[in-house]
Amino acid sequence: MTPLYIRVHLSDNTGIVVEPEGLKPGAFDDTGFTAHEAIPQSHKVALRPIQKGETVLRYGQVIGYANRPIETGFWIREDSLDTPPPPSLDDLPISTAVPASLPPLEGVTFEGFQNSDGSVGTRNILGITTTVQCVAPTVDYAVRRIKTEILPRFPDVEDVVAITHGYGCGVAIDAPGAAIPIRTLKHISTHPNLSGRPLVVSLGCEKLQPRRLFSSALPVLEDRNLIRLQDEYGFAESVAAIMRAAEIRLEELDRRRRTTCSAAHLSVGLQCGGSDAFSGVTCNPAVGFAADLLVRAGATVFFSEVTEVRDAIHLLTPRAINQKVGRALIAEMKWYDNYLANGGADRSANPTPGNKRGGLSNIVEKALGSIAKAGSSAIAGVTTHGERIKEKGLVFAATPASDFICGTQQLVSMNLHVFTTGEGSPYGLALVPVVKVSSRTALAEKWHDLIDIDAGRIATGKATIEQVGWELFRFILDVASGRKKTWTEHWGLHNALVPFNPGPVT
Repeated sequence: MTPLYIRVHLSDNTGIVVEPEGLKPGAFDDTGFTAHEAIPQSHKVALRPIQKGETVLRYGQVIGYANRPIETGFWIREDSLDTPPPPSLDDLPISTAVPASLPPLEGVTFEGFQNSDGSVGTRNILGITTTVQCVAPTVDYAVRRIKTEILPRFPDVEDVVAITHGYGCGVAIDAPGAAIPIRTLKHISTHPNLSGRPLVVSLGCEKLQPRRLFSSALPVLEDRNLIRLQDEYGFAESVAAIMRAAEIRLEELDRRRRTTCSAAHLSVGLQCGGSDAFSGVTCNPAVGFAADLLVRAGATVFFSEVTEVRDAIHLLTPRAINQKVGRALIAEMKWYDNYLANGGADRSANPTPGNKRGGLSNIVEKALGSIAKAGSSAIAGVTTHGERIKEKGLVFAATPASDFICGTQQLVSMNLHVFTTGEGSPYGLALVPVVKVSSRTALAEKWHDLIDIDAGRIATGKATIEQVGWELFRFILDVASGRKKTWTEHWGLHNALVPFNPGPVT
């Protein structure tokens, strides 16, 4: 029998409504609980009387203060809660509860593409990167022709992707914030799924010159890998130059073959979008369990989204493997606090109308559910905006929470992506497979051709967190090996790249 509600922690005075049609007045269970008004699925119900000013608890943590009395069985609405202040960053415990290492999973492998720089790809793609938005339409046109006229001759190359973006000129290129989008685009352009070597298309007069984007020692700056449109004679010749260079690279890529690789070469980025109140009890914990399995297999797994970590930072710094990592976590929170303050905003700007429709009252509740993706492993490293991760194990990689910007930033380091959603999102990326995990079965049934894994079965008792976590773990290995494709790959759903640019635009 499906329970009426989920109570995450014994101390919680709230429950999350499970029934797909919501609670109806008079609904009761064998604990003596009775609902006294209609409450939608995924929203909160009071499990005991809550007085004005009393703390409202979920996950055993304070998510708000009641600004009016709430009786048992009544709806805890968003407007009945006052948001608590964020945890102070000045006196957080660091490395006080470092989790013990779990037994390693030996012999876990996948079939990947080994690159000369030691990295491993999960896909075999030709990437054509751009230094400035001005050249994007020309590159997009050339890619359409390459896919139609050339790619069919190279069956072992899976795709041709234009790496276009809105950066490159009209910006203060020497401003401190400019380092973030520049290093982001550099690392994406040398992604393992591109064999670490893209073609580069430049306009010629832009601020982000190829030698600024790449080190002069990199082979991507050889003449055969670099096309400057202002050096060509007209549009047709510009396109022809891109196509000639693409054909040479396709011949090289077509010789790549999958080989058996240790799971230590997997780098999996974790993200959530369109979250609801179920996300923190179904899909995110299942992803967290799979993350622990990946860490045990030697892989790198990383979570991000600073504003969806900030209000739960007190639960993470104790897990930092050492003082340096703990202080780095705090430094990223402080940097983003200042960034938001300089823009006249704060963390309360994060929740979307969809988050609130799905039962998330504020950023505190959202953050507590979001960090469940991080599983239970020790946090082995922290990487700042746009930098490539170097550590193995569980890592925090700082990014904004915006789905599009976060995904772009995570591409710097990941060769596979896991994306959880409660309200639903057709989000995808061209350079890596995106595994979509739903928080509710109703969403998985409605979007049967967009959701890869249904974690909503956890809420109804049809599966456990561990069972869905193992299912996801095995699916990740199959997708990484090319044995299975995600729905976003099947449909070719690719969001535009949006590099994070905190610097001024001129």
